[in-house]
Amino acid sequence: MIAPARALAFDILMQVGWKGAHSDELLRSRKIDTLNVQDCGLVTTLVLGTLRWQMSLDSRLRPLLSRPDGRLPAPVQTALRLGAFQLLYLDRIPAYAAIGESVELAKQAGETHAARMVNAVLRKLSNLPLTSENSYPKSAREIAEATAHPVWMVDRWARIYSPQAAEAICRFNQEPTPITVRLLDPAAEEDLAAEGILLEPSEFLTAARRVVSGDIIRSETFRRGRLRIQDEGSQLVAELAGTGMKILDTCAAPGGKTAILAERNPETTITAWDISKRRLDAMRATLAPIGDRIKFEVHDAAEAKLKPEYDLILCDVPCTGTGTIARNPEIRFRIDEQEITRQHARQVKILLAALVGLTPGGRLLYSTCSLEPEENEAVIAPALKANREFTALSIDAEIARLASRGILTSQDATRLNTSAIKDGFLRTIPGIHHCDGFFAALLTRN
Repeated sequence: MIAPARALAFDILMQVGWKGAHSDELLRSRKIDTLNVQDCGLVTTLVLGTLRWQMSLDSRLRPLLSRPDGRLPAPVQTALRLGAFQLLYLDRIPAYAAIGESVELAKQAGETHAARMVNAVLRKLSNLPLTSENSYPKSAREIAEATAHPVWMVDRWARIYSPQAAEAICRFNQEPTPITVRLLDPAAEEDLAAEGILLEPSEFLTAARRVVSGDIIRSETFRRGRLRIQDEGSQLVAELAGTGMKILDTCAAPGGKTAILAERNPETTITAWDISKRRLDAMRATLAPIGDRIKFEVHDAAEAKLKPEYDLILCDVPCTGTGTIARNPEIRFRIDEQEITRQHARQVKILLAALVGLTPGGRLLYSTCSLEPEENEAVIAPALKANREFTALSIDAEIARLASRGILTSQDATRLNTSAIKDGFLRTIPGIHHCDGFFAALLTRN
């Protein structure tokens, strides 16, 4: 009999690998909620660990196959990767369990003829000596091999930032992502402690906390909506947007930033757009406690025909998401440099359309969760060149504003200014900052 955690992990990996599903969405599904705490944690570890180390797993498995260059059926390849991850990276799981259940998973998926091969390959792997990891990789290729990233991706990060920063990003991506929450009720932290959940201050924001221990998802405090799980970088971007009398969020789903806009603008009606009705409906349900202050509308922001009526616009555009690989490890397999170019073209189009809707003196915050300049600085430059009536504002002043309001401490503001602000733009970098990688630029209409 296959353990429920391994069966569900296998199913999720199949959907991610061959149906284009997203691991973060599947790991928040109802099936996960039916598991006990231990099994829920194991599913998350198996799925994200297998995806994070997939390139390394394949390189270790391939030489053990009778036809190393042959194409394996999807269930067989998934069973091998899942078993190999447990053998190589999870000391607590006995080899017999990792191997035996991987064999059963292949059989259950209809690959009975390949079960013997899965068994043989994983047994060979379990008997091989562990390779020692190079602690000080020098080149992009060495960093990529040590951290299971595509070489082209690491090479560009090394050129854009530095080899040291590229290695920091890659190593951050291979570790379990910290769970960061936003406290909506100051008393929630004490009540969580009573439920056995320990928090610690996060890196920048006074309302943000990192979960040290405990299952916050199943806590009564979380179920009552007294806090929200949200990466600190995402929270910071929304805080930088500030306040307005009439607000538009052009690409709003899943709604975390919209919620902060509503929190900081309690008297304002917010218009929330998204191209996906499904995602907008899910967002509507999530933000139902806010009431009718948010108007949900299905729109393609790139094709918008706006009039200058909004004094605050959040333009958090779709992107490659390379700043979120730690929590979405499959991104590294799904994009290439052509995809970065494609995203750039659409992002410029969205930004140009959104700027039309800004009133004189109004502010637009452009943001992505991408590490790639083509999606960030290289989007701002042509937009400003094409529209001389708009200028960029330095994020420094916004950091000072947040500090003056107690949203940031003065120490946090100083650290942000020295480590995350360059040329007036915000840039958080995974591994250097303990959050996802975000870019933000603030524009105004003269």
